[in-house]
Amino acid sequence: MTSEPRETELKLDVEASDLARLREHPLLAGDWTESELTSVYYDTPDGRLREAGLTLRVRRDGDRHIQTVKAQGPAAAGLFDRPEWESPVAGPEPEPAAFAGTPVAGLLDDAKDLAPVYTSTVTRSMRRLADTGPAGSRIEVALDRGRVWGPDDRVSPVSELELELTGGAPAALFDLARSLAADVPLRLGVLSKSERGEALVRGRLGRAVKAEPVALDPEMSAARAFQAVAYACLRQMRLNETVLLARRDVEALHQLRVSLRRLRSAFSLFGVVIEDRRMPGIKAELKRLSEPFGHARNLDVYLGKTLPRERERRPDEAGLLILERHLETEREAAHNVVRAVLESREWRDHLLDLVAWIEAGPWLGPDNPHAARRDGPARAFATEELERRRRQVKKRGRHLAELDPEARHQVRIAAKKLRYGAEFFAALYTGKDSGKKAARRHKVFVEALADLQDHLGDLNDIATAHTLAADLARGAPEGAVFAAGMATADTEARTGHLLADAAKAHAALIDVRPFWR
Repeated sequence: MTSEPRETELKLDVEASDLARLREHPLLAGDWTESELTSVYYDTPDGRLREAGLTLRVRRDGDRHIQTVKAQGPAAAGLFDRPEWESPVAGPEPEPAAFAGTPVAGLLDDAKDLAPVYTSTVTRSMRRLADTGPAGSRIEVALDRGRVWGPDDRVSPVSELELELTGGAPAALFDLARSLAADVPLRLGVLSKSERGEALVRGRLGRAVKAEPVALDPEMSAARAFQAVAYACLRQMRLNETVLLARRDVEALHQLRVSLRRLRSAFSLFGVVIEDRRMPGIKAELKRLSEPFGHARNLDVYLGKTLPRERERRPDEAGLLILERHLETEREAAHNVVRAVLESREWRDHLLDLVAWIEAGPWLGPDNPHAARRDGPARAFATEELERRRRQVKKRGRHLAELDPEARHQVRIAAKKLRYGAEFFAALYTGKDSGKKAARRHKVFVEALADLQDHLGDLNDIATAHTLAADLARGAPEGAVFAAGMATADTEARTGHLLADAAKAHAALIDVRPFWR
């Protein structure tokens, strides 16, 4: 018989060499159950299930075979909460009779179009904890070690700790995770085994990741919308963090910073409903820890954009080579600092605390003075917030070409928050029942906003070049200082043109009808 439970699970990545330490941890002492699990994931050749946000697998556990359908949910930043349907089946092949009552039933009549796509083989150690944490919560602990096999023998190792709540309060998951992380390095896990398999199939594993659309439902509350947005931001962050821990990657660092900017924008957009006693400290600590990322990114931009342009203008200027060599050394040191932060325990612990606050922080309690808005419909909240942010961009951007650099920076920040809000809330206005016209209106608005951001970003690059040149005056070789000053003067000459274009882009944006009206 098919079941439809809700699975709430905290997934944590751990080094394979530390799995034994976790098994022997005092908080996990006791009898463990061992099993060898082989799971084969199926889909149609045209990826019908993947496109519908579904996975279908048949898992062999000893002599048993279990067929499972899982629906896409807010699987990000370690916390997985998604509907699933399980049925025992006779063998390793999918059984159409077990599709009944699942979303697969509406997509497949039988199993003849299904074929294996990827396979996971895992050794699992399992332990059940009772009467732990708040209200005597019950937690199922699983240690998984194995691999996911994709096509052409492509492989992704699996080494993770899973804490599944089987009864009680979600806070218990985080309390246990914090205690374990004090002794064993743990990182938030964001990839399910099926997602690892999909990444292998599509050749995306280990590559820089851009922001993905946020799955929002107009029926959800503003609180649930914030959680979905925040988890999506942290998911993008962790995927790019993994790349940076493996190697220096300019695009991964850029996307990691984008994910953190998006997260800070989410804090601002939802500020009225998520403010609580812990919020200021969480924001301040995230800003402190991530501050070195900006210096490394600025050097990447200067070496990747500003300097090549200057070389085209002045191909015979010897000082530019001196400048490049000096900045390459600076960049290497800056990226080493980034890596040190990402490898630090305080970074890992802060992210775990952040997810715990998002999921079960004081802002969700009855004392929140804005509980009515927090628990009200997400779309009403989004419409009000987008309207407010648009007014802000319109007001700050008046007479844009005449503004000083700091005032232009404020316009850029306001435009950035409006754009992220437009991206976060898109599904509330462009869902499958909204029609093509709604999607077009959203696209036109976001494109106009992106055009303004691009021009303001170019102006910001000029301001960054000024700052970098000023820093070089303290200790850099004389030839490098001279070349940097020359490059700054050349880029400054573009300011008037960029300001005029930015002013036109601002006027064009204000003329576009907002998609939420």
